[in-house]
Amino acid sequence: MKAKLEAYVERFRELEQLVAEPDIHKDPQRYKSLMREHAQLSEIVEAYRKYTHLTEQLEQARALLADERDHELHQMARQEVKQLEHEIEAREYELKLLLVPTDPLDHKNTIMEIRAGTGGDEASLFAADLYRMYARYAETKGWKTEIMSTSETEVGGYKEIVFSISGKQIFGNLKFESGVHRVQRVPTTESGGRIHTSAVTVAVLPEAEDTDVQVSPEDLRIDVFRSSGPGGQSVNTTDSAVRITHEPSGLVVSCQDEKSQHKNKAKALRILRARLYEIEEQKKQQERASARKSQIGSGDRSERIRTYNFPQNRVSDHRVNLTLHKLDSIMQGALDELIEALKLSEQEELLHSQTS
Repeated sequence: MKAKLEAYVERFRELEQLVAEPDIHKDPQRYKSLMREHAQLSEIVEAYRKYTHLTEQLEQARALLADERDHELHQMARQEVKQLEHEIEAREYELKLLLVPTDPLDHKNTIMEIRAGTGGDEASLFAADLYRMYARYAETKGWKTEIMSTSETEVGGYKEIVFSISGKQIFGNLKFESGVHRVQRVPTTESGGRIHTSAVTVAVLPEAEDTDVQVSPEDLRIDVFRSSGPGGQSVNTTDSAVRITHEPSGLVVSCQDEKSQHKNKAKALRILRARLYEIEEQKKQQERASARKSQIGSGDRSERIRTYNFPQNRVSDHRVNLTLHKLDSIMQGALDELIEALKLSEQEELLHSQTS
């Protein structure tokens, strides 16, 4: 492990010199790549420096421990050695986790798709609640959210909402949100006060860059039509809505939220590229593909990854057996504790697979 860490330190120094070169900005793509690698290594290098400093302190404390002439100093050194050994053990474990290979898609922006599953109007209302939760979480991180496509219901919910989030390390933080989210609460429309259970599916797609996936215009069938709102009422009097069919795969994407046909087409193409990119990634990474398939499910309430229980102010993530009694703050976007637990669980599983 030490040899690998020293190599990372050397590479980090090299990167600092490269990004400081005056001509580096002439190649934005290379500069972006170098800065991304620099950011990834900085955390490892900083943790290694702290670890090295602690080991040096431990050597000094052990030297004092060897001198038994001063009883009081000897006792202080004994306590310091014990404390430092504990801290070093924790730092060593942290370094091992940091050395676990990261998902190459973690730095990508994302396109999220939220769809109402079982539960009718209540499911559509919860789909809207989940969208607001993710939008607020993104806001706390300084990320940008953009709605790309919606299908609203008459009660103010969403049958489906598709939106993008852009910033730093988006997919790496949100990829664990893919799956079926179950809600237990008393619907506002329920006069008897009975608790209903509904389900919503969330899919998180890494957004494809132009170089990631090539879409040939010959493979696309583009139809335009007039957009409509809840219940089918007309929204626009012009053919601004766009439906794109990718004929080789059969994928169909529709966008009608913008008044401009050009803008709707651009958004639909972004969604299409993300879905095609995900298909390609599934082919390359079978393990990731099978995990995602089992998480997304069909929207049935029995295929759940997380339960939101409003009467008890409780959220339970069933993958890491984590229960938090702070649903109110989580629905306001306070997702860090849930997401960090999921990220740590993945790192520990990868670490275990490497050492077993």
